[in-house]
Amino acid sequence: MADLPTQSVPVATLQDFIAAIFAKAGTSQEEGERIAHHLIGANLAGHDSHGVIRVPRYVFWLQNGSVVAGRTLEVVKESATHAVLDGGYGFGQTIGPLAVDMGIAKAREAGMAVIALRNSGHIGRIGDWAERAARAGLVSLHFVNVAGGELVAPFNGVDRRFSTNPMCIGAPQPGTDPLILDFATSTVAEGKVLVASNGGKPLPPGALIDPDGTLSTNPESLYGPIAGTSLRDSANGAGALRAFGDHKGSGIAFMCEILAGCLTGGATSGPIPGGRRGRIANGMLSIYLDPGHFGAQHFAETAREYALYVKASRPAVPDTEVLIPGEPEARTRATRQRDGIPLQLGTWAAILETAEKLGISTPAF
Repeated sequence: MADLPTQSVPVATLQDFIAAIFAKAGTSQEEGERIAHHLIGANLAGHDSHGVIRVPRYVFWLQNGSVVAGRTLEVVKESATHAVLDGGYGFGQTIGPLAVDMGIAKAREAGMAVIALRNSGHIGRIGDWAERAARAGLVSLHFVNVAGGELVAPFNGVDRRFSTNPMCIGAPQPGTDPLILDFATSTVAEGKVLVASNGGKPLPPGALIDPDGTLSTNPESLYGPIAGTSLRDSANGAGALRAFGDHKGSGIAFMCEILAGCLTGGATSGPIPGGRRGRIANGMLSIYLDPGHFGAQHFAETAREYALYVKASRPAVPDTEVLIPGEPEARTRATRQRDGIPLQLGTWAAILETAEKLGISTPAF
């Protein structure tokens, strides 16, 4: 299939533009820059579903009060090895780093820590937080749900019951990018349906399911009619995303609800009061481990040796290679830092429309 048309935007230009949008919409300049940094970081890693495509939706949520600027963490309960935190519906790009840094500090002191975060605004690409911990030399595990965010049908079902419920595991490697396993438990993340609806990469077969059980690749199954619209709302669609791997992905999604929804003291994806989605919030249960406290003084080196051993497996298809977790993101990041970030024309148009409503001109580049 031919590549779909895109608009390539230099990273620095996009950073300044997106930061200006959020500052004009009601955040501080510092918070706007932080939100832009993390959204663009997702694009740089090739996770466009969690990148600047989210800008119109984030601004809409800020303006209707679903997410709140300028929040910090409330410590609900704390010990030397754990904390229960409430994000107060603040931007995940503000709440996330604070929660991760607390986990890092506790794990360095005690060897391990568990951080239960609830009521965060959309917390973005979870790989960001595993990378942050890995840069501090720590292994981390993250389980995420979305309170009030039913999007995914369970195995053998058609009704929405889960969110896309990502999980992520990260580990440091010496002198190179960390090992990062980061995936949604749905066949595709909701943001990839968003990208497809804006003219981006088509969905894989069977990514969606309609109420009658028919499998679909049409974003309208999730969003309803989209012609002439720029802001997608999954409440308008009757279909659902499907869990990956049949019962396996469905089972992991279920347990993400238990860990990130129930154990954090937040909420599960459903049932939703009144039957319609309103304010949504992420819950995240994170475990941080300091290898040095486990007697694994050369953990990162050993992990690197094993990664190289795995990569040395002969490829099944000629002229390809075995990839390890985090490698595709590192390569994409290097390319996009050099060449700019390619945005689907529909995505770029929606961002420009949001900027125009705020009185911000299109950047020159």
